[in-house]
Amino acid sequence: MSKDASDTDLHALAEQVGAAARRHHHRLVTAESCTGGWIAKTLTDVAGASEWFESGMAAYSYEAKQALLGVQPLTLETYGAVSRETVIEMVSGALVHSGASLAVAVTGIAGPDGGTEDKPVGTVWIAWKRRGGYPTAVVFHFDGDREAVRRQTVAAALHGLLELAG
Repeated sequence: MSKDASDTDLHALAEQVGAAARRHHHRLVTAESCTGGWIAKTLTDVAGASEWFESGMAAYSYEAKQALLGVQPLTLETYGAVSRETVIEMVSGALVHSGASLAVAVTGIAGPDGGTEDKPVGTVWIAWKRRGGYPTAVVFHFDGDREAVRRQTVAAALHGLLELAG
């Protein structure tokens, strides 16, 4: 994933996601931590997004992840916010708390601080799920500064939605 994906590149990708969602009658929901709503913003920058975009939840804190997405306190205590277990609960919760048929969730460490030896800056978990299906979760290790990590996360999330929507 290029850390130099331009806004134009992201917009073109979002247009493709929207076209696929419209074609297959999907509605999308996002559950975002490290991107703070950037995926939802990119999707809703597409004209006509109201036809296929349901909602976006920016759940940054532990409390927000629990209240908005139903992430279990024990999951956060045991695995932390940046984990496979948490992102799976986030993507599943996004579907439970919306009328959408497709969801994406992201949680990670964009930096410049917050990284550890086990979870360095640039570690991002992304999960995708179709209503009634099983989630797919992938860990990424992105390079660059905070902006670059977040931009790469948005691009990866959109690529996964495009695959799922098709």
